[in-house]
Amino acid sequence: MSRRIWLPLGAVVLVVNAVQWVVSEGVTAAAWTDPPYSYASNYVSDLGVPDCGTRFQGRDICSPDHALMNASFMAEGILFAIGVVLLARLVTGRTRRVVVGLALAHGVGMVLVGLFHGSRGGVSVGLAIHGGAAAVGILCANTLAIIAGSLPSLGLPWAYRVFSIAVGALGLLSEAFVGVSAGTAGVFERGGVYSWLLWSCVTGVLLLAGRSRRPAVVENVAV
Repeated sequence: MSRRIWLPLGAVVLVVNAVQWVVSEGVTAAAWTDPPYSYASNYVSDLGVPDCGTRFQGRDICSPDHALMNASFMAEGILFAIGVVLLARLVTGRTRRVVVGLALAHGVGMVLVGLFHGSRGGVSVGLAIHGGAAAVGILCANTLAIIAGSLPSLGLPWAYRVFSIAVGALGLLSEAFVGVSAGTAGVFERGGVYSWLLWSCVTGVLLLAGRSRRPAVVENVAV
């Protein structure tokens, strides 16, 4: 597959991935009306819980369109992994292997997030898988953003590299404050999720805009 195919394809996949998540989340949140869904206090994961009219960890749960959100979680993992793996051709050696490994780990994590969810049953194997998978997905995606900012081979502007490192670091930092207050848990969780979605969209748009240059080999070290 030539660069003229895999580069724009990878870029488009990253943009589509971010858009489908935001749209699915908005539609699912709008369907949650009794009581109204709160972007500030409800977790994103609450949108995928099938139980309705229950309370879980102190939060009212009722997501009529939970199937849409769970499908979006899984689609995000698959699309993100595909997009990053395609664009990983811009780097070589260990760097490429690390990038591909993080992308695949994120993909598996997000698919598991869509398959397993929290319920009124409290702590369970399914909830443990969900929480662990979400942590892996968030960690890997934000780490990828930081790595991307350190690579000149993407051929993107210096300002993009600063943005990429900053957004990834802020995403990881935001997750550290999720448990500070129940009223802001959703805000900080989204800080760790929207960071990589924003990174995906900006990276894809810039590459599609033709602002990349011929990639240079940044690392070619054998294991």
